[in-house]
Amino acid sequence: MKIRDKEYNIKHEIKKLVYMLIMVFSILLADMAVVYAASDDDGAEAEHYLDRNETEENRTAINEPGSAETREDLQELNIANTWTITYDGGNGELNGMLRILIVLTAIAVLPILLITLTSFTRILIVLHFTRQALNTQSAPPNQVLIAIALFLTFYIMQPVFTDIYTNALVPYDSGEITTSEALEAAIEPLREFMLGEALVRDIDVFMQLSDTPWDGEDMDLVPTTVLIPAFIIGELRQAFIIGFIIYIPFIVLDMVVASVLMSMGMMMLPPTTISMPFKILLFVLADGWNLVIVELIKTFH
Repeated sequence: MKIRDKEYNIKHEIKKLVYMLIMVFSILLADMAVVYAASDDDGAEAEHYLDRNETEENRTAINEPGSAETREDLQELNIANTWTITYDGGNGELNGMLRILIVLTAIAVLPILLITLTSFTRILIVLHFTRQALNTQSAPPNQVLIAIALFLTFYIMQPVFTDIYTNALVPYDSGEITTSEALEAAIEPLREFMLGEALVRDIDVFMQLSDTPWDGEDMDLVPTTVLIPAFIIGELRQAFIIGFIIYIPFIVLDMVVASVLMSMGMMMLPPTTISMPFKILLFVLADGWNLVIVELIKTFH
């Protein structure tokens, strides 16, 4: 027991010694470091900075604080040593942590933007109406319909996404434009797409509800907060109109089957049970999926 106690005491003393050395080393580093914050005053802080460093040779900064004039000056660390550290993609506005926070926030909001500001809503509703008209219950399943709607959305919105990537993301990542300029460049292609699909009457209604003066012609005066709900209303209207047109041949087939069953005295047999195989057969012979998807894509051009 005494041997174990001695070993424990030795280990404890070694840990204390290590902690003390770390603390001393940290204090020495803190004393050696000189931190200076730039100010807009008449140079009082700069004079105090030079006094603490005594000579020009011992300065920790190459240039005077606040003397940066270009974005390239901001990208280069102002350190007076034998080597220089630069970072890519910085524009002198946001630090790394804040940019990561903005990216994570954008990722969280991205599904909402994908559903509301693209062709996804119309495509998914039309595919759902098609499945309901066929009366196949869950074939295709919801996961398949959503996947089809996503890929069709990427196909339709590819020019818009390419424009956003080329004119907003690439210049912002290289530091050529500011954050506000990047947001304006990113929203402009989406605005053009939504203006091409939204109806003037829907835009006028939301402009009146927001008490915003508008002449009914100049689309540049329409704010994005008004354009988005007008676009969503138009997408829902278009989707339900297309769904009604898809329903018409299947309703006719249901009526024919119901009339045949009534003439045969089989009134207790549900007509949908008999008509569903004929609906599937009619849909396959007419190449229904190709017709629905192709004509649906054409509504966006």
